[in-house]
Amino acid sequence: MARPIRIQFEGAYYHLTARSNERKSIFYSDRDRQLFLDTLEQMLRQFGVILHCYCLMPNHYHLVVQTPRANLSRAMAWFQSTYTNRYNRRHKRSGHLFQGRYKAHLVDADEYACQLIRYIHLNPVRGRGKDRAIASEKKERLEGYRWSSHPYYSGKKVIPEWLNSDWLSYWAKTPRKAHKYYRKDILSMFEKPVESPWDQIRGGLVLGTEPLWEKVQQLLEGKKGKHEIKWKEYQGRKALQARIKVLIEKQNNAKVQMWIRVRLGGERIADLAQEQGYRHRTGVFRVVDRLERAAERNPELRNKLNALRREMSTVTR
Repeated sequence: MARPIRIQFEGAYYHLTARSNERKSIFYSDRDRQLFLDTLEQMLRQFGVILHCYCLMPNHYHLVVQTPRANLSRAMAWFQSTYTNRYNRRHKRSGHLFQGRYKAHLVDADEYACQLIRYIHLNPVRGRGKDRAIASEKKERLEGYRWSSHPYYSGKKVIPEWLNSDWLSYWAKTPRKAHKYYRKDILSMFEKPVESPWDQIRGGLVLGTEPLWEKVQQLLEGKKGKHEIKWKEYQGRKALQARIKVLIEKQNNAKVQMWIRVRLGGERIADLAQEQGYRHRTGVFRVVDRLERAAERNPELRNKLNALRREMSTVTR
């Protein structure tokens, strides 16, 4: 199995999450949750990682961290293996606890900090459906949930040394006002669907603006691993599909649209024939072939097809 892409640089912010193996619980009691937090605190101190936000759920967790030393892989490898070993000893079990490796998304803090924190802290009360509103009667449940950084952001608990409170400044400059505006903000999320930050992920890696996205792409250029190569190929296909869609929307001629999809988009003729209602793939082939023959006799049509080819020449397949 290909290893997930890990982009590391000094000062990078990440949203990290991992699910349990076979969807089983990774926390059977509050003692397990406290063991997780104790291990997390040890990792933060040992590797110099900064924690901004967290939430523990029955079969997964969320962390938002910053890595001044660009050492995410080492820190997380130690953390997950150490917690797994301690958990296994405690429960007299063996084997993997987490489902594969953790997921890591790079985050543009200035742009997405508030949205990300709201989304993570609302995990204990948010429904599974993306469009489902959070019922107002769940406010009490959120306020009573102990295993996230929400109580510290809301000012109900004193922020511990191992949890960085800098992101509170996104709500207000002074701690008192920040707690107040955070509470108001989080309560305003009830009785409506919560916008998911993952709808805005770029390339499956980046929750951020164009500068961060460009930086990640530049860093990936120097990576030669199989997963990086597959990722680049996939991004190339996505760019191709996006450009094809734009070109098709600009054309009123159905035959030209079909030509674009076959000659420039590389779609399988058999699939296109089925979609268009042809009994055999030769129906699509005839349309494309006749259009190209017509272009040989018609300078205007020939120029149009050549212009479409040039427009696609900059897209990496």
